[in-house]
Amino acid sequence: MDAEHQYLSFRLGEETFALGILAVREIIEYGGVTDVPMMPACVRGVINLRGAVVPVLDLASRLGRGPSPIGRRSCIVIVESGAPPEQQVLGLLVDGVNAVLDIDAAQIEPPPGFGAGLRNDFIAGIGKVNGKFIILVSLEAVLNVPEIAAMAGEIN
Repeated sequence: MDAEHQYLSFRLGEETFALGILAVREIIEYGGVTDVPMMPACVRGVINLRGAVVPVLDLASRLGRGPSPIGRRSCIVIVESGAPPEQQVLGLLVDGVNAVLDIDAAQIEPPPGFGAGLRNDFIAGIGKVNGKFIILVSLEAVLNVPEIAAMAGEIN
């Protein structure tokens, strides 16, 4: 299997989404998240990951779905975004991880012009797997740090 065509699928509510596997570093159990005051609603807090402070984004909230309830399958997907030296390590809170999928480029459609209920820049494409559609998340758009920081400024 070619890593370029592999995606980690996960649930947010009743919907299935996926991220390119190359950005995923690890998946950890939800817990130990420290709340940080004056952060936007999509930032759940920070965790200690082997001595490093890693911010945790509530992906459902970031996608405009409202905050994720914490359940027994809730977990944090640790991802890396950007290139060194500006590389960011962040955690994404998801409702549950499903599987690693192999989606060939021919099975990926461009984002729809309207009607997906998400900002178009958040969608890298729509993957077709076993007759079902899976929204492929654009990590760069979702983890737009200046945009998230501006949201924090709006609260103050």
